[in-house]
Amino acid sequence: MTLSVIDPNQPFQPAYQPAIDDLVRFLRAGLGEVLHSIYIYGSVARKTAQPGHSNLDVVLVTHRDFDDKKATLLNTIRWRFQKSFPFVTDVAIKTAVVSDVATLESIFSWGPMLRHCCVCVYGDNLGDCFGDYEPSWEIAKHWNMDVGDWLVYYREKIAKAATAKEQIRAQQTIAKKLLRASYSLIMYRDKNWYDDPKECGQHFVRYHPEKQLEVERLNILLSTRVIPKRSVIGLLDSFGVWLVKQYEKTEFRIG
Repeated sequence: MTLSVIDPNQPFQPAYQPAIDDLVRFLRAGLGEVLHSIYIYGSVARKTAQPGHSNLDVVLVTHRDFDDKKATLLNTIRWRFQKSFPFVTDVAIKTAVVSDVATLESIFSWGPMLRHCCVCVYGDNLGDCFGDYEPSWEIAKHWNMDVGDWLVYYREKIAKAATAKEQIRAQQTIAKKLLRASYSLIMYRDKNWYDDPKECGQHFVRYHPEKQLEVERLNILLSTRVIPKRSVIGLLDSFGVWLVKQYEKTEFRIG
């Protein structure tokens, strides 16, 4: 089967359309001719976002680097959204230069991302440069071989969290990453595609029933409950490390 494509003609949820419009206006004014295209991905793109719980996830493609003003631009966007759209928990922006996206080297990285996970809201849609993809190890590898880096970063973030809100956001983020990476590990065998973290976990345990308890605990981290830090870090150190090793083994077997 080929991966599904998000219908670009399906309207965004009414609460989020003004936020997207404001983001586009601001980026067009701030970047001018440097701007190539803007994409929305994640739950807002899928029209399943929950106000007060969901980020606005953005891919920003430019004609050239804008490192000289990137930090100021992105921080200003977050400040604007905190004031004008407080129901958006964060604005997460990935940036890329068009010459790095429309290349053979990005066929299993930016290709699936723009083709199957994004909705273009401004500019020429680079997703049209790529054909439809099938579930494969190559896609799983390019999207998840960084899971070890995520573990290190969020392990420290959770350990140092000073407030319940800060810890909850961190444990939710790493739980989503681990559940999706778990399914991606067996995606090439299952020949399907899921984005919902809980659904990813359900299908993963069909191949690894011995990990049922760990998946249940990751699902708990998705809630708004504060879990004792020692328990969260213990889960990351056990299941997370196991998952990283499985990616390394699979890479060795498949290449």
